[in-house]
Amino acid sequence: MPHSPADKKRVLTRLRRIKGQAEALERAIEAEAECGALLQQISALRGAAGGLMAEVLDIHLRESFGQRMAEVGSRPDTDELDAIMKILRTYLK
Repeated sequence: MPHSPADKKRVLTRLRRIKGQAEALERAIEAEAECGALLQQISALRGAAGGLMAEVLDIHLRESFGQRMAEVGSRPDTDELDAIMKILRTYLK
């Protein structure tokens, strides 16, 4: 769960975008749009969901590692977390 107001706003913005895409897909199906157009919308929806997952995962990792590192008197290596998230984002696409 995103705890900071900025993180929460980013996650909610992504979620609202996904909701809009899902509603557009529903309208396209009701309008009997061509399969190619539907597949494109589904692909965009899947990408948006992956982006949301990556965003929440990024927040979770930074909060978890930051908290644990603070407990041992160190600070997290943001470069290392950035590298991990870059790898994970490629798998979530």
